[in-house]
Formats: sequence, C-alpha cells, structure tokens
Amino acid sequence: MAREDLESRGEKKRENSSYVVEDRDTQWTSWLIPMFVVANIAVFVVVMYVNNCPKHIDGKCVASFLGRLSFEPWKENPLLGPSYSTLEKMGALEWEKVVHKHQSWRLISCIWLHAGIIHLVVNMLSLVFIGIRLEQQFGFVRIGIIYLLSGFGGSVLSTLFIRNSISVGASGALFGLLGAMLSELITNWSIYSNKAAALITLVVIVVLNLGLGILPGVDNFAHIGGFLTGFLLGFVLLPRPQYGWMERRNLPADVRVRSKYKPYQYVLWLVSLALVVAGFTVGLVMLFRGVNASNHCHWCHYLDCVSTDKWKCNRT
Repeated sequence: MAREDLESRGEKKRENSSYVVEDRDTQWTSWLIPMFVVANIAVFVVVMYVNNCPKHIDGKCVASFLGRLSFEPWKENPLLGPSYSTLEKMGALEWEKVVHKHQSWRLISCIWLHAGIIHLVVNMLSLVFIGIRLEQQFGFVRIGIIYLLSGFGGSVLSTLFIRNSISVGASGALFGLLGAMLSELITNWSIYSNKAAALITLVVIVVLNLGLGILPGVDNFAHIGGFLTGFLLGFVLLPRPQYGWMERRNLPADVRVRSKYKPYQYVLWLVSLALVVAGFTVGLVMLFRGVNASNHCHWCHYLDCVSTDKWKCNRT
C-alpha cells in the first residue's frame, strides 16, 4: 500500500476519534488511594491509643466507653480527637521543632495525622471522591507522587508563615489533587467536551474550599501550598496524547506521524517542572535558614485568616 494511502487512512481515523488517550480501553484499578485511607485511619487509632484520655483526665473524656481510645473533652478538642500535646509528640508540624531541632520528618508525618474523627472523616471522604477517579485514569505512580509531594509542599509553605501553632492533616495533599485536576483539564483542553462547564465547576470548588480556609484554626497556607504544587505537577505528570496516537501507532514504522503531544503541552511541562524545582529549593532554603516569610509579605496573613466581629485570628 502506498505511503500516501496509509497517511490518509491514519488521518481519517484521527478525525473520527473524538477522545483518544494512550489506552482508551484500559482503566487502572484503584488500590493506592484506598490504602492511603486505611493508613490514615490506622494512624488515627494509634494516636488515640497513645493519647489514652482516661489516664490524664478523670471522668471527663468523651465516649468514655471506648476506654483508652476515648476522646478528649469538648473544650480541649471539639473535633473529637486526641490532645494537642499528643499530636505534637506523634509528629505534628511545628516550626520550632523542624528548624531548630532538625526534625524535618515532621514535614511528612503531619500529613498522616488528624486532629479528630470529624477532621479524619471529612478528609478521607474527599480523598475517596477525588483520588480514586484520578488513580483509575492515570495510575497509582503519578497520583501517588502528586499526593505526597503536594502534602510536602503544603507543609513547607505552612511552616514558612506559621510559627506559633501546630498543624496536622491531609488537606494539603488533597488540595494538590484538586490542583492536578485543574491543570489536567487545561493541558488536555482540546479532547474534552463541555470544557467551559467543567472548568467553571472545578474553579468554583477550589475557590470555595480556599475561601473556607480563611476561618480561624484552619491552615490555609498548607492548602495553598498543596494546591500550587499539585497544579504544577499536573502539567508535568498528567498530559494526555492529542493526535490519535492509538490509531497512528499501529501504522508501519516508515510512515511519519506527528508527535502525540501538542507544542503547548511541552511548554507547560518544561515551565511547570522548572517552577516546582525552584519553588521547593527556595522554600526549603528559606525554611532551614529560619526565614519568616511573613516579614517579606505583610498582607499574606489574610490568605490564612481574616478577623471579623465574630472571631479573631489567634494562632496559639
């Protein structure tokens, strides 16, 4: 068959294919996200066992029938969880210990801790709804990398701005998955139908969640750091082929075919990778030199909490 006929046939197939990815018929089985959920629950049980409320509080523990797994009094922890001293002992994020006591492992350990069962349930439900869909589409390696690096990025940004309180939770990693969803939509723009509706819906979800972060007691810097990390990593790890690669890859080797990615995807990949590397490098250098980022951004505290007549922003 002549080369022109092969190219014509390949081009015709490409035009008739409205949504082509590397393997349209294959969907990964999600096992990493469920494993993350189980791990978070297991860590919470261990933390509650270590906390042992009845040992240091006599008769005032919530759900005392749980024994040493019972919760701290409402005034101590309204989220139904351990004491803050227990969270600190088990690996909560705290600037003093990370910078001056060289406990950098807390930048990771805090991602697996939760302040209470309410905090845990909300985060795990979000992880299931967001993470399973992404893992099924892109596999456990890429989604696992985004989850862990986003959580780490959220911890770094949080520690740069917050010095007088502890922080725990998987929210930074979850916001990283939201950021990756947004960048995946952008970088694969041409293969989606109802693009505008999908983009508006996702942006509204992100804005609402970041808006809730300005309430007191919520570490919005971890949310922002995780979101930005995941957003950039989405351009690096989640691009889809755009040029009918499934059809054209079956053509003979001597038939010239176009690249499976568009030029703008390569540009976004390169720029995003450079920004991720630069961001982590600068952030970690500033952190371990003890730089207080608030001194270089006097309005940034409004990103974390906004005082009103109903509440005050007091991080103690």
